[in-house]
Amino acid sequence: MVSTAHRLRDEIEGLIVTGVLAPGEKLDEVQLANRFAVSRTPIREALQQLAAAGFVEIRLRRGATVVRIGPERLVEMFEVMAELEAMCARLAARRLSDADRAALLEAHASCRAAAEREDPDAYYYENERFHYALYRAARNGVLEEEARRMHARLKPYRRLQLRVRNRVGASWREHDGIVQAILDGDPVQAADRARAHVTVQGERFADLMASLAQYNLAAE
Repeated sequence: MVSTAHRLRDEIEGLIVTGVLAPGEKLDEVQLANRFAVSRTPIREALQQLAAAGFVEIRLRRGATVVRIGPERLVEMFEVMAELEAMCARLAARRLSDADRAALLEAHASCRAAAEREDPDAYYYENERFHYALYRAARNGVLEEEARRMHARLKPYRRLQLRVRNRVGASWREHDGIVQAILDGDPVQAADRARAHVTVQGERFADLMASLAQYNLAAE
């Protein structure tokens, strides 16, 4: 069950990414509470989560404002995420426990079910569970913390990627390749496939920028 604050965080993230809430714009708790028909408490919790993820800056007596993330910075973040995920997959292939194997396969199956329903929103949440299971399977607490932190910053952009035509099915197939390499105990293949899954270059970058532009226009 997704909490109210979690849902609101995702909603506000989407508004930031698509430009409805512009960089530098002040986020008024009362206005947001009215917009989503909730009390200020879950709004405040959502903004704190967004601040921790780097999307919002909260200053004493000045409230919360939207942080600017440009295309170059976004690419750099995806580059770091790709290497973190590659490291997680490499270590998971070497250290996979029975419990981690079960968690990874369960999340993978849930992703497949969402993909078969062609439901990008459901896949988005199951995809997060899959990646968190992968991070835990690496059995390195510091690496897991860093991977989860970067994942949180890129979540809304990855969500937009899933709305590109045929991307959900492609994403699941990439997951399948990662899982198979981990189960085979092949750290090199697992790392290479995880890195390729996250890397945003060429057509993927163009698709992401086109998605951002599309949602910006829709919001106008």
